[in-house]
Amino acid sequence: MNLAALPLLLLLATQDQPSATAPAATPTPKPAPSGPVVVLETSFGSIKIGLDKDKAPITVDNFIKYVRAGHYDGTIFHRVIPDFMIQGGGFEEDMTERPTRPAIRNEANNGLRNLRGTIAMARTSEPDSATAQFFISVRDNSSLDYGIRGAGYAVFGEVLEGMDVVDKIVATTTTTKGPYQNVPVIPVLIKRAREVSATGAPTASSPAARPAPPKPAASPKAASPKAPSPKAPTPKP
Repeated sequence: MNLAALPLLLLLATQDQPSATAPAATPTPKPAPSGPVVVLETSFGSIKIGLDKDKAPITVDNFIKYVRAGHYDGTIFHRVIPDFMIQGGGFEEDMTERPTRPAIRNEANNGLRNLRGTIAMARTSEPDSATAQFFISVRDNSSLDYGIRGAGYAVFGEVLEGMDVVDKIVATTTTTKGPYQNVPVIPVLIKRAREVSATGAPTASSPAARPAPPKPAASPKAASPKAPSPKAPTPKP
């Protein structure tokens, strides 16, 4: 997956020949993802994401396990900041936080940059604290890259289809709910996250839609760090 900007090539027509009608330009197709493809079916529309297993194997494995377990089904995009990013994957509509598996190692030093349309892991101020929460950048966020302001945020894929949906989400009106800021007034629900083939067909590991997991009575006392903490939400603009 090439996230670098493509060079602009200027084609100069010869002056001694009449110009022929050129065929309509077609967008350059994105390269096939090196890992799984996931569709987030949201209340604003669908977002298709290609995961880069070559550059972020630990992060992709972690994310796809949450997808296959149905963890994201019924969660919301709980933190939306215009001209920055949308963040989700950890809270339900009533701001109940879902329990997670142990945190993973930060793979931000993998050469992938936090460009518009990329998906990366949210975390606390501790570099190796990412669990289930993720964010999608709506602009180029170079300040989140490895080495710019510290450990950086691990990019592990990019939006293949549905950036118009992401842009709709980031433009929604937000409010403060308890300790949580930038929460959409109208909940942006992730109805279902499913693994698909590159062509969009469901995979064998993506069964029929399942109900969201039951809410836990309380988070385990020895729960691993959650991303992010309401006292220090990250990433920051």
